[in-house]
Amino acid sequence: MNAALDLVLVCLAASYAWCWRRARQGSPPGLPVARLVAFLLGVVSLWAAVASPIAHLDQGHLTGHMLEHLLIMTIAAPLLLLGEPARVWRLAWHRAAPKPSWLTPHLVPCWLAGTLVVLVWHVPAVFAFGMRWHGFQHATFLIGGLLFWLPVVRPWPFALTSSGWSIPAYLFLAMLPCDALSAFLAFCGRIVYPHYDSMHAACCISPLEDQQRAAALMWFWVTIAYVVPAALVTFRLLSPEQQSARAS
Repeated sequence: MNAALDLVLVCLAASYAWCWRRARQGSPPGLPVARLVAFLLGVVSLWAAVASPIAHLDQGHLTGHMLEHLLIMTIAAPLLLLGEPARVWRLAWHRAAPKPSWLTPHLVPCWLAGTLVVLVWHVPAVFAFGMRWHGFQHATFLIGGLLFWLPVVRPWPFALTSSGWSIPAYLFLAMLPCDALSAFLAFCGRIVYPHYDSMHAACCISPLEDQQRAAALMWFWVTIAYVVPAALVTFRLLSPEQQSARAS
């Protein structure tokens, strides 16, 4: 299974790199190297979560399980969008990309997609199902992550359809359910997922301690992953260029 995933991800990265190089040769300036770097880092992050040795940690450690999901949703998904694959592939074959014309999906369904996929998969009964159907679980995290970051990144061909000030609020509100889940896992004082209780003999730490570490990881990681882009968007909106653009 890992060999097949490796092949798929290598083909994805190679096809993007080939299209990016072809687009750079024939298109006007505007396709920076940063797009290529972002997309390739997104593929590497996805590989780390689903096909690297990290992907096997989740069977014995909730912390490893949490790390996989965080890599997919908060690292791989936004980096893939920052690579603007649709624009790169368009320029590779048509030499020109029209102005963004697609309406960015409304914030509410995107927020729900990213938030519910995290909360629902951490319901104990659903969590147990996900341990048996891990590929499906990873796919939902990737799709939910892509939908969640779409209004924030707005890759071509999506155009801005809401106020820029809504994005910091969007990110802040998305942080709250994750913080609540982290707090529950950290302070409930019991093993929430029986799968890890049964793995106690094979682990060097207790299941409860592992659960608390996973909660702390999620709490810290999600806070940074959402606060940093919210701050960057705020600084951009307060920049003199944006102020003068709104005034004119």
